[in-house]
Amino acid sequence: MPQPRVRTVHIPAEEVHLTGDLTLPDLAHGVVLFAHGSGSGRLSSRNRIVAKSFNDAGLATLLIDLLTDEEEAIERNTHHLRFDIGLLADRLVAAVDWLGQDMETQSLRIGLFGASTGAGAAIVAAVQRPEAVRAIVSRGGRPDLAGDALEHDLPPTLLIVGSEDRPVISLNEQAFDRLRTSDKRFEKVPLASHLFEEPGALEEVARLGGEWFVPRLR
Repeated sequence: MPQPRVRTVHIPAEEVHLTGDLTLPDLAHGVVLFAHGSGSGRLSSRNRIVAKSFNDAGLATLLIDLLTDEEEAIERNTHHLRFDIGLLADRLVAAVDWLGQDMETQSLRIGLFGASTGAGAAIVAAVQRPEAVRAIVSRGGRPDLAGDALEHDLPPTLLIVGSEDRPVISLNEQAFDRLRTSDKRFEKVPLASHLFEEPGALEEVARLGGEWFVPRLR
């Protein structure tokens, strides 16, 4: 099987440029944009494990750093940008727009894979680009931070949490009740904690996410 092609890309987002890694399998039938929470980015081993599983299923992936290096340095001391859902969503929208213009991805349907606060940003971005975003998956995310965006018409949405991540389970249950979409699902990965570090837990996230995205991005 041919190896997917990988490109480093630079995406303009207002006054900054976001660095990303675009991976393109042959004959990709969709592309998944990863929306990371603060402290995590395109080099995260967890994100790359999930992305590789999606690539193996025929999906292209775009892993980007939603914050610049300078912003990440500030964030390590202030911890405020990770909760700036408006900022993160605006940058996801810029990436969605870029995917719609790039020669290699413009024909592909787009899904958003959000983790931590990136899940809330993904939902807000989907509301802003309803024609472009066709599916959302949240991994241990904070979809509740999307606020009133939860009650707009949304694409098919899957929320995944660890069965031992009790505070986040409650927040996801509240968000799930508010989600306005005819196609939604809530999944708990058995014995998994917030970071899905337990054996097999992240692989189960990748399986669930892939099974959600593949038919909806064709």
